[in-house]
Amino acid sequence: MLKKFNINVDGRRYNVVVEDEDTHPQATVAWRAPAPVAPAAAPIVVEAPAPRAPAAALPAGARDVVAPLAGVMDSIEVRIGQMVNVGDKVAVLEAMKMKTDVFAKVAGTVERIAVKAHESVDTGQVILTIA
Repeated sequence: MLKKFNINVDGRRYNVVVEDEDTHPQATVAWRAPAPVAPAAAPIVVEAPAPRAPAAALPAGARDVVAPLAGVMDSIEVRIGQMVNVGDKVAVLEAMKMKTDVFAKVAGTVERIAVKAHESVDTGQVILTIA
C-alpha cells in the first residue's frame, strides 16, 4: 500500500510516496529523525592568511609577461635571445588541472626568463621580460 506524505526540510517542501512495509515484509527500513540542532550563537569568521610573495617576484613593467593566475608553470616556450611577436605563445601555465597559454603582449627579444618549468607562480608574477 502506498502512502503520500508532505515533508518540510530546511524550509523546502517535498512530496513523497512511501510504500507500507506490511506489503513487503522482507524490505525493512529503519529511519529516525535527526536530533534537533541548536542554532549557533554567532558565525565564526576565520580570515585566510595573507598570500606570501614569492622570492623571485619582481614588479612588473610594461614589457614583462606576467602570470594571469596562480598555478604551476607547465612549460616555457621561448628562450633568451629569441624574437617574439605580439600574440606568440611564450609559456603554458597549469592551474587546477587546466592549462592556460600565456602570450606575448609586445614584440621584441626575450631578455630574461624569471621562472622555470614546474615552478609555482602567483597572479601577476613576472614570467619573462621582452626587450
